[in-house]
Amino acid sequence: MNLKRWTLGGALLLSAGMLANCSQIFGSGESAEGITTAMLVGADGDSANWISHGRTYSEQRYSPLDQVNKDTVGQLGLVWYADMDTARGQEATPLVMDGKLYLTTAWSKVKAFDATTGKALWEYDPKVPGETAVKACCDVVNRGLAAYGDKLFFGTLDGRLIALDRDSGKVAWETVTVDQSKSYTITGAPRVIDGKVIIGNGGAEFGVRGFVAAYDADSGKQLWKFYTVPEGGQGEDAPAYLQKAAETWNMDVLGANDAIGGGGTVWDSMAYDPDLDLLYIGVGNGSPWNRAYRSPGKDGTGEGDNLYLSSIVAVRPKTGEYVWHYQTTPGETWDFTATQHIMLADMEIDGKPRKVLMQAPKNGFFYVIDRETGEFISAKPYVGLNWASGVDPKTGRPIENPETRIDKTGQPALVLPGPLGGHNWHPMAYSPRENLVYIPAFEAGMLYAPEADWKPDRARGFNVGFSFAGELPADGGFRKEAAGTLKGRLVAWDPVAQKARWTVEHEGPWNGGVLSTGGGLVFQGTAGSEFNAYDAATGNKLWSFAAQTGVVAPPVTYTVNGEQYVAVLAGWGGAYALSVDGDLIARKAPVRNISRLLVFKLGGTAKLPPIPALAEMPLDPPPSTASPETIAVGQAKYGRYCAVCHAPGATGSTVLPDLRRAGSLESASAWNAVVEGGILKDNGMASFKSSLSKDEIEAIRAYVIKRANEDKALEAGKKVARR
Repeated sequence: MNLKRWTLGGALLLSAGMLANCSQIFGSGESAEGITTAMLVGADGDSANWISHGRTYSEQRYSPLDQVNKDTVGQLGLVWYADMDTARGQEATPLVMDGKLYLTTAWSKVKAFDATTGKALWEYDPKVPGETAVKACCDVVNRGLAAYGDKLFFGTLDGRLIALDRDSGKVAWETVTVDQSKSYTITGAPRVIDGKVIIGNGGAEFGVRGFVAAYDADSGKQLWKFYTVPEGGQGEDAPAYLQKAAETWNMDVLGANDAIGGGGTVWDSMAYDPDLDLLYIGVGNGSPWNRAYRSPGKDGTGEGDNLYLSSIVAVRPKTGEYVWHYQTTPGETWDFTATQHIMLADMEIDGKPRKVLMQAPKNGFFYVIDRETGEFISAKPYVGLNWASGVDPKTGRPIENPETRIDKTGQPALVLPGPLGGHNWHPMAYSPRENLVYIPAFEAGMLYAPEADWKPDRARGFNVGFSFAGELPADGGFRKEAAGTLKGRLVAWDPVAQKARWTVEHEGPWNGGVLSTGGGLVFQGTAGSEFNAYDAATGNKLWSFAAQTGVVAPPVTYTVNGEQYVAVLAGWGGAYALSVDGDLIARKAPVRNISRLLVFKLGGTAKLPPIPALAEMPLDPPPSTASPETIAVGQAKYGRYCAVCHAPGATGSTVLPDLRRAGSLESASAWNAVVEGGILKDNGMASFKSSLSKDEIEAIRAYVIKRANEDKALEAGKKVARR
């Protein structure tokens, strides 16, 4: 083994009867060199390194390291940093092995550094085509790597799984895991179990059918594939679990149009219990969101639980065999995924030891489930919500509010949480010392408006069955009030008592993933461009660093030569940064993207360079002369095809271009060259020629001009008021 810092705990694990059978340690396809199955199973005993996504298979993101603790954290300082070459959202968890740090960045790039000095060792660019960005619902992000043997594994935005040599960064093998003619993407980190690399995918918003698959770590050969939803027209030869699922869908509709793939993508969370030999996967939302279109009943409204959407599913990692499932949101219609962080722990509940699985999915309830059987134990709200009044303790099903069942009523409804959830992909952390789960939670509701006569579009845009054409009025007072409804917080949750022990309020939503340590600390970055350390027992802020950018990624910690380091990848972006009214974000915590890896240790004295000035284009649009009818068409088409990346109401962000300030707004031909001609496809702006006519493209321009003039007048009013 080449892990120089393999600790005594790991060594004891190897000696505790495991050496009696070498096949248990070095399974099929493994090598005695590099990362082994035994190391991954025993990762909790290796405090020096961070060798898998959640540090251990239980995904607790707890490190016993305590050199940096409540007494010493005030001495923590920056020791080195590395600028990234991608100014988009950064969401990756670094891996650390043998004093080397490895990470992925936006656009699925991979970089390796000396973990103590920051010296760049190698980098790899898979050259994802820029136009792939239009297939990604939530930015061109990547959440990390897996390690096994002498290789690193990661997924690319365009659906490839690639194995790199860990020492050189050279490609060992790559394989395409998806149908690239469809809008599949990969943003999540793979996991490796006994020489099998397991990866899912995203794309439910666009109409794909979800699955997770396993590949041989040595060759890249596919070993099994587990679909999460049935297929239209499937026969009796389908696996029993899919036949069971088919009973909960309108299979005629599911099979009538391949643009309604059902969804259920496994785009992020997984966990593994080696003792039970169970892999747990989190399954996403339906496609389209609106169940009335996806699985209508005889009266045209939505019906059926639609297994296995929004479910936690346990499978055998060797074969992909279904074992059990628990569905958090039956008949999902609000984008309430169950892909959020899955965490395993052993704890006493009602006087009995239980092997539990915990999750805080989008729907706002914190779930505790028996991970052996899938039996429901408990669920309570960890944020404010209105779609359900609780979860039935006997059935484990939500007690729904009928007014928010928009797939049945067909009427708009303000629902809390909204599609970003009460908690999104940002990893939680667990402290076994405090028996607390730390949740990066937030509140951001949405008005869901069913879209009449909706039809899927396989080529471009969201296929959700709801209208995104709504906008906040150009009224400063109203927007200020709306901004006040957006809340972000770090919640220390007692999973046994099912209540918060303490809460830290943030300036707004979309704060970073969490790390818990043996030093009694909880680390988290914020949308307010801070990286903070809190007392794990009380929530008191003990240390803060000005990161110059929003931090959404989770931190890690490791040691080299006896010194503890804390590292976090900083860089604002992701779904909230792109798809929420940019004015609301600016009112909460003005934030921009400056992508960097930040590394700290006690006594660190490095300094970041001065923050560069933000060169913002002036808000100086041409006059709005189009007819109300044309502007109305433009608003509808903007909502369908543009709002997900350029924000509702064309309010823009600091991650992607603010269309109100675009130079092409002045010229119909220049605007058309971008939207129809695709001249910026390498930057992520692909052609929409197959989805929008020239008149519709021009109508969108007219709508953006109208919005820009409204906001210019609002800005002028602010200047007058300040005089």
